[in-house]
Amino acid sequence: MRIGVDLGGTKIEAAALDDAGIVRARRRALTPQRDYAGTVQTVVRLVREVECEIGETVPTLGLATPGAVSPATGRIKNANSTCLIGERLDADLARALEREVRLANDADCFALSEAVDGAGQGADVVFGVILGTGVGGGIVAHGRLLSGPNAIAGEWGHNPLPWPHDDERPGPECYCGRHGCIETFLSGPGLARASGREDRSAETVVRAAAGGDARAEAVLTRYVERLSRSLAAVINLLDPDVIVLGGGLSNIERLYRDVPALWSEYVFSDRVDTRLLRNVHGDSGGVRGAAWL
Repeated sequence: MRIGVDLGGTKIEAAALDDAGIVRARRRALTPQRDYAGTVQTVVRLVREVECEIGETVPTLGLATPGAVSPATGRIKNANSTCLIGERLDADLARALEREVRLANDADCFALSEAVDGAGQGADVVFGVILGTGVGGGIVAHGRLLSGPNAIAGEWGHNPLPWPHDDERPGPECYCGRHGCIETFLSGPGLARASGREDRSAETVVRAAAGGDARAEAVLTRYVERLSRSLAAVINLLDPDVIVLGGGLSNIERLYRDVPALWSEYVFSDRVDTRLLRNVHGDSGGVRGAAWL
């Protein structure tokens, strides 16, 4: 039996998986906002509740978290849940739960979940993409999650938008302090901002485009083109067998048809055999990937 926890910005989920990947117990709770101690306490409570349901104590815990553990300091960095930054999250949880805690970025856990028994199962190299409130990525090669000496493997969202048009320079300001990051264009808030209307979310833009709204359709068409450029740059660097999309924007049906039709213009090859696929496990990818850690 394995237990994974997905520590999200709005909710925390804990789940127990058996060796076949079947969920045997699950608990969810709202994430305490801007409260590090409360976050740790909530994770501990959920793990205890799951263990009570399955009737056993699991010797290790996998945790999917925003950001990553800095190899230099052992503290969380790059987290959009800012109360985690600078904290020794894995050590604090290990002390509270009296066991080993294996921690990885939430996008890495998503990629691992889809590579083990999801859309990328059986592929040699899988690039997992999160298109949601932020833009993240993770790499699984030959069954192994890649992290790198800086613990930032797959962080494509904080590279510049490739092959930018004149009106895309310098680009929107990103929370990382730079302008024109892929995340500022391809995240849900980025898509909503491109509509030019404060009353529209990414979801309403997509819905309006489907209903024949010409302006929303133009915004969505440009989103598809920007995603095509951005993933082409990933293919040029990594050449994955499969790219799996996750996050709320992965539900846009046209992405799976239109993006592969466009990215060949930018990929340095005579043909592109990389497959673009929808995720299998939905928003459970993070907790499942954490369990597989």
